Amino acid sequence: MRLLLLEDDDVLGEGLRDFLAAEGHAVDWASTLGAARALAADPYDALLVDWQLPDGSGIAWVRALRRQGNTTPVVVLTARDLLSDRIEGLDSGADDYLVKPFEPEELLARLRVIARRRAGAASATVVLGPVAIDLAARLARRDGVDVELTAREWALLEALVQRSGRIVDKRELELIVLGGEAEIASNALEVHVSSLRRKLGRELIETRRGLGYRLVPSP
Repeated sequence: MRLLLLEDDDVLGEGLRDFLAAEGHAVDWASTLGAARALAADPYDALLVDWQLPDGSGIAWVRALRRQGNTTPVVVLTARDLLSDRIEGLDSGADDYLVKPFEPEELLARLRVIARRRAGAASATVVLGPVAIDLAARLARRDGVDVELTAREWALLEALVQRSGRIVDKRELELIVLGGEAEIASNALEVHVSSLRRKLGRELIETRRGLGYRLVPSP
């Protein structure tokens, strides 16, 4: 998943960024609302938002995003643990609410729920013909056999699964899969697409010239 982390605590922010990146997620970290607003013009799979920030309220920003029609899933990360705070956070438009301190593994589990919801899957496993994609275990199988994927191949596959049914713009996929390297890697995305086709089947990913890529639904 491509994530925007808004957290002003340097120790927590750096720790979460590195932990999530090690789990295969592409993470942009902002410590102020101003920096987050500049980044949020790009597509993200989820926003991880602290409530109290040096230059304003993360909750107020979430409300503004929802008024603008932005539907990106939001997880609030905050030390505010009163019931009234939780209610306010969720009513502001957040999809989830996690009270600090928390275990990073719990955040991962909540992100997996978001991934399933975006993929329109009731369970963690999405089946496309002979290919089964387990979003929770971060595994792909073809004809019942586990297929070894690199972190970037998985990021590409997960992004397509979460956007199943539509053509995904090449630029959007580059930002998700390559992150900060998207500007300098001219054909890196095509290399990862080709590798996924070789491992999972050429019929799985369709190229739409000049538009992007999409997963081919099961017949």
